Amino acid sequence: MRLHGLKICGITSSQSACFCVEQGVGALGAVFYPPSPRNVSAGQAAEIFRCVPETVAKVGVFVNMPVEQILQIAAETRLTTIQMHGNESNAEIQRALQAGYRVIKVLKSSGEKLLKEADNLPPQTGVMVELTFGLLPGGNGVAWEWGDASALSGKHDFALAGGLTAANLLQAAATSGANAFDLSSAMESRPGVKEHQKILELVAVANLLKCDKIFWRR
Repeated sequence: MRLHGLKICGITSSQSACFCVEQGVGALGAVFYPPSPRNVSAGQAAEIFRCVPETVAKVGVFVNMPVEQILQIAAETRLTTIQMHGNESNAEIQRALQAGYRVIKVLKSSGEKLLKEADNLPPQTGVMVELTFGLLPGGNGVAWEWGDASALSGKHDFALAGGLTAANLLQAAATSGANAFDLSSAMESRPGVKEHQKILELVAVANLLKCDKIFWRR
C-alpha cells in the first residue's frame, strides 16, 4: 500500500529515496535552503529523485525564496509539490498554483487564529501545521502540543510536523486530527543521513493509521 499521507523530508541521497519508495512512503522532500544541513542543489535533487515514480510526491521545501526562482528549481527537478516554509504571500502561493504545482503552506498558529489563516489561503492550498521554533525553519525534532492544531480537524485536510517519531505518531494523529505527516530528523542517524531501520519502524506504524489519502500531490 502506498502511504500517500506520509512524507519523509530532507532526503539527500538516491539510496534513501529509493528505499523510501520501496517501503511505500507516499512523499519525499528535498530542502532548498542553504543554511540547512540537508540543503541540496537542483541538480542533486534531480538525481535523488531519479527512481521516484509518479505515484510518489516529490516535494521541494523553500524558505522565502522568490517565487520565480522556486518555479525554475521546480521545473529543473520535476517537482510535483512546492512547500513554502517562510512568510510567502498569497500572491506567491497563487503563482505557484497557477504554474500547476501542489502547494503546501506551513502555518505556525493554533486555535481560531490557525483556522482563520487556513481559511484565508488561496483555494487548493494544502496546510501543514508546525508549532516549533528553533535556529532553522522546520520542526527541529521538537515535540509540541499537537492538539493545538485540532481546530482544523474536519474543516481542512492538513499535515502535521515537528517532533514526530514512530513511537508517538499514533498519539499525534489522534490528538490533532491530522491526516498527513512529515518527518525528517527522527529518521536520521545524523543530519541528512536517513536510517533504514527507523524508516521501517515508521512505515509499520503509518500502516496502522491507513494514511493512504492523497495529500502531498495533486
